[in-house]
Amino acid sequence: MLKSVCYHLNHSDSGTVVHSALHLCICILCSVSQSNSACRGAEVVFHMAAPDSSINNHQLHYSVNVQGTKNIIDACIELKVKRLIYTSSPSVIFDGVHGIFNGNESLPYPSKHNDSYSATKAEGEALVIKSNGSNGLLTCCIRPSSIFGPGDKLLVPSLVAAARAGKSKFIIGDGKNMYDFTYVENVAHAHVCAERALASEKTVAERAAGQAYFITNKEPIRFWDFMSLILEGLGYQRPKIKIPACVMMPIALMVELIYKILAPYGMKVPQLTPSRIRLLSRNRTFDCSKAHDRLGYIPIVSLQEGLRRTIESYPHLRAGVETKMGSQKAVRNKKLSIMVVLILGAAYFSLIAAGYTTVTVASTLLLAASVILFIIGKLA
Repeated sequence: MLKSVCYHLNHSDSGTVVHSALHLCICILCSVSQSNSACRGAEVVFHMAAPDSSINNHQLHYSVNVQGTKNIIDACIELKVKRLIYTSSPSVIFDGVHGIFNGNESLPYPSKHNDSYSATKAEGEALVIKSNGSNGLLTCCIRPSSIFGPGDKLLVPSLVAAARAGKSKFIIGDGKNMYDFTYVENVAHAHVCAERALASEKTVAERAAGQAYFITNKEPIRFWDFMSLILEGLGYQRPKIKIPACVMMPIALMVELIYKILAPYGMKVPQLTPSRIRLLSRNRTFDCSKAHDRLGYIPIVSLQEGLRRTIESYPHLRAGVETKMGSQKAVRNKKLSIMVVLILGAAYFSLIAAGYTTVTVASTLLLAASVILFIIGKLA
């Protein structure tokens, strides 16, 4: 079960945070009793829990992003918590079709989101905003864009895994799409700014409460340039070969379909999905003027410095450093690929022997072979 991390902050009479009064509570987010226990005695709660966005599982995302958020809200209202800051996502306004260039908070939720994660995060965000003012609770939502930094277990490790598998050579789309990234320390700083604003005198608190805020490093950059800086910093080649998104999308749809069928049998979540193709090939930049105006947010770590710290924090992922386990996995994948080829070859000749010699059958088998080998050899 996913756990929610709730930070309790107390303030001195002057309104400054008393760091010695900081407490960390971990609870099972979908448990009402544990949510209540985590929030009991808190003056402010930071709700930052969310499942892996790459897993397109609506039931999982709904149980955490919507029902779990409702549990936290109910606990805050019942226990008279003063402030609730919710970590949302810029994807709540992304439909996967239209790029976003310097988007601000006036953009509405789309009628259809890019994936179930985005849709349920939007539902959770709406609940938090709606709860503002309930039993004295002040709320706001932070939308940090594409978080990166030391300790990241998704972006950098997946980039390196792709590089070691020979898949980092490719750019999906024209490579010109712009992105806003946010260094993790700036994300933490934004949460503190939000909390301070809600804890301020009435006029400031009222302007800050009941709102959503985009948070970025305020340094838009081409998405693939950012990826290249990380890869080159770790000793890998930057991607150069451009593949149109329209070419990749049918493959991604096929991969997603096969994953739905084989997931119960242990198939790992593929890196190549339709929602990810859309994310990698669209503009996604955001205006965080509102956060500056109402929360006092200004990035405290530049993009260049954030990249330097991030790259330095992954010495074990540098080119030429590969664990024994990684080597063994590569050997296993190769053996598995050979086994699949043999099985498909046997099936093909069996069909021919049985009289099924049409072009359709041959084409189907070849397509199946290509898809299965692609998934097992590259995406598993």
